Parts: sequence; C-alpha cells; structure tokens
Amino acid sequence: MSGNAGNAGATSDTSDAVDDVAHDHGGAPSPELPPRDVLDTSGDLLRALAAPVRIAIVLQLRESSRCVHELVDALGVPQPLVSQHLRILKAAGVVAGERSGREVMYRLVDEHLAEIVVAAVTHAGEVHP
Repeated sequence: MSGNAGNAGATSDTSDAVDDVAHDHGGAPSPELPPRDVLDTSGDLLRALAAPVRIAIVLQLRESSRCVHELVDALGVPQPLVSQHLRILKAAGVVAGERSGREVMYRLVDEHLAEIVVAAVTHAGEVHP
C-alpha cells in the first residue's frame, strides 16, 4: 500500500514524532522501538485495514476463501466497491487471489491479520465507561 497518494504525507509527518519518542523518554526507561521500516510497514497495514468494508471482508475471509460474488452477497454492497476494497487489501499484502475457473478466490495471507481485526472489533463492541 505504500505509494498511496492519500497517505503520502502521513509517514513523513510522523517521522519527527517517532524520533522524539525514541530519543526523549523523560528519564523513564522505555522499550526499544522496532526499526523505522517496520513501523512504516505497520502503519501501511493498519491504514489498509481502516475501513468498515475492508474489516468486514477480513472477517468473512477468516472463515474461508471467498470469491467476489460471495463477498457481495455476504456484505450487501455493490460488486465494484468490493472489488475496489479487495484491490487495496491485496496491494497491502492482506489478501491473495487465486484463479479457480472463472472466479478468483480470495484468502487471507496471514491469520495474524484476522487477529488484529477481531481484536479491534471486540474492543469496539465492549462497553467502556
């Protein structure tokens, strides 16, 4: 998902803040931060997951591989919208597509991604004071 024009400034805007956190912890010990490229990739991944339709797609694919028309039926959104979101998820390395006859079957690349989405959905569904 790198190179997304809508997010192009997001990484550079935060670089100084990350550097400040890494170098100024007010005397308190802090855990070692991952390398910069890992933080950047993590941000790209979270941005790719940050849309309700994409979250719903990941939840559907957690169960099994699905083709576009199955996702359209399950989500109740137009096919072009599902295809657009699948392209974003594919570019971010979240899903992969494999041709099966006339259909492309989409699957999650890694179960960790489903865990991230399930944790976010569970947290959002909890009642917080």
